[in-house]
Amino acid sequence: MKELYLTEEQNGISMQQLEQQIDGLLEQWPGVKKVLIIPPDYTRCYSFAGEITQILYKKLSPSATVHVMPALGTHMAMSEDEMEKFFGDVVPRDAILVHHWQTDTVRLGYVPAEVCSEISGGLFPEQIDVEVNHLLFDGGYDLILSVGQVVPHEVVGMANYSKNIFVGTGGREMINKSHMLSAICGMEKALGVIDSPARKLYDYAQQHFIDGKLPLVYLQTVTTRENEVLKLHGLYIGQSRRPFEMAAELSQKLNICHVERRAKKVVTYLDPEELKTTWVGNKGIYRTRMTVADGGELLILAPGIRAFGENEEMDKMTRKYGYSGTEHILELYREGAFEGRLMSAAHLIQGSTEGRFTVTYATKPELMSKEEIESVGYQWADYDEISGRYDPAALKEGWNVMPDGEEIYYVGTPALGLWKVDD
Repeated sequence: MKELYLTEEQNGISMQQLEQQIDGLLEQWPGVKKVLIIPPDYTRCYSFAGEITQILYKKLSPSATVHVMPALGTHMAMSEDEMEKFFGDVVPRDAILVHHWQTDTVRLGYVPAEVCSEISGGLFPEQIDVEVNHLLFDGGYDLILSVGQVVPHEVVGMANYSKNIFVGTGGREMINKSHMLSAICGMEKALGVIDSPARKLYDYAQQHFIDGKLPLVYLQTVTTRENEVLKLHGLYIGQSRRPFEMAAELSQKLNICHVERRAKKVVTYLDPEELKTTWVGNKGIYRTRMTVADGGELLILAPGIRAFGENEEMDKMTRKYGYSGTEHILELYREGAFEGRLMSAAHLIQGSTEGRFTVTYATKPELMSKEEIESVGYQWADYDEISGRYDPAALKEGWNVMPDGEEIYYVGTPALGLWKVDD
């Protein structure tokens, strides 16, 4: 197919331009009768994927059967309220399929141990099975459209492209082992990097098990959000790796904020509708950690946090072992504590500061108590009390000086980027 690239760095892409690009895509796939759309879930609510999914559904559904399967990975299924905000009344609820990562996948093959060893510099010399939701192969779809946002990411460096398939619609082994491979290689070496170790892993799987075997097209976005206004700056559509590369280059330019010096105190805010667990809420740590000074504090304003894991299994693992540092988690891993649950080990490694700075989670005690937060290795504050001083509605992005002279650095939407000091 002819790939379609559109960049509007300053003013953003208009809805008219967006529709024209989508028309240019669909013109190349005439007569399709059954289509699967794979957007992200609500934790990517600033991706523009909801709007694109609605446009696609409107254009395709009159003449084709259209299903929508959010790329949940291990995340919880979308609630009715989230589906309403993401898909409006355009996508019928009976057209939305739920991906179950434990049961719904088929094994396509594997990434050999020697390839994983080479990718990881010898740190993870294990074979990794490649699994995706079986409907991608046996669902009878004439066209599969993967819709998602390219943005700095703690596991894969730059999110989306084949990660949307191998994790978003993937199974236990690929999700577990790819996350562990990335964690062992080092998160700060991956963040914001296009050719990260995990990306090389997904590239291998894409080349060997997807390319030429599925009618799969990627629609990849780059967005920003300022003063509550969401802008779509890039839309890159195609079947090759090139659209991802173009999106990643633009995202590196627009979504990475290079801070001039480290802050003794960083404050970040988690939207209560978007982030309800530390499993996803720890983006507040991942995306800001490279701005926190040694011995400093990261304060996470988290009024919606009510659990640790997105599912019961991962919640229990977090409560059991906590964010106790890389060496301790690796020791437990070598002892077999995370057998079949390596994603939990990876998450606990990535959520630790290695003692370099402290993390304070400010939650509503009726949703997540002081005892719970402290039991996993973080400090706690009462959201209702501390938000009186650090009011997310009053703080401005970047440096702020409080009335008593305290200087802080504020990040309002950590999921939309990466903040780092280039030292």
